[in-house]
Amino acid sequence: MAVTTFIPTIWEARLLAKFHERSVGELITTAPTKIEGNKIVFNHVSNVSINSYTGTVNFEDLTTSKVELPMDVKKYWAFKVDDVDAVQSAGNLIDPHVQEAGYGLQEATDKLILDEALKTTNTVTKGELKAYDIIVKCNTELNKKKVPKADRFAVINAVVLEELNLDARFTANYTILENGIIEGGDINGTKLIFSEELNTGAYAIVVLHKSAIGFGKQLQETEAMRLQNAFADGVRGLQVCGVKTLRENAIVKCTQE
Repeated sequence: MAVTTFIPTIWEARLLAKFHERSVGELITTAPTKIEGNKIVFNHVSNVSINSYTGTVNFEDLTTSKVELPMDVKKYWAFKVDDVDAVQSAGNLIDPHVQEAGYGLQEATDKLILDEALKTTNTVTKGELKAYDIIVKCNTELNKKKVPKADRFAVINAVVLEELNLDARFTANYTILENGIIEGGDINGTKLIFSEELNTGAYAIVVLHKSAIGFGKQLQETEAMRLQNAFADGVRGLQVCGVKTLRENAIVKCTQE
């Protein structure tokens, strides 16, 4: 076959579909306002003052602050196929080939974002507290800082979920969706998200607002080539991304040393 018939957009679309099926990170973060080359840009509009009406109205100028972040984290995927053209022509054969690449990128990306969240210095001490109580206390800390209640998430892993399952206050009727949402398991009005990428599986709870962390990504240079050391074709691609805490006061964590 000729790798010149390779259509990268087809493979990228299928890979991204697999990525988004299970992505926790994109669910709990803010997307950039725009992407400029290898740089992502977030714009923040200044607050609007609320004044007492005395017969006249003054219009204030709103200012926009810009946060720029380089997409300096690079992750690649690469695998062999017997015949790229045959796989591409069949269509439905592409999914099995890109599935593991998509899932692998999703896991690496989720870990990157959750590691950024764990850098926060806003903490709730575990002590003798149970996971249910910790989530409530984390919410209290966010409430004190007037963090919006909508779009809040509590990210937990298997160790924490086990503790919740042993707590009579937590529902027994929930479903963990493909993207980590624990459907039917909200605590204190906050949606639970399950991810084993949190704290490498060690005990941890992160409660945050969607605006707390900014994240952006791009797929670059998806290409095919005839391999020199095998009777096969190679397909490879590169993802570049960047992540940054935008609102430190909108994250609270609890870890167990």
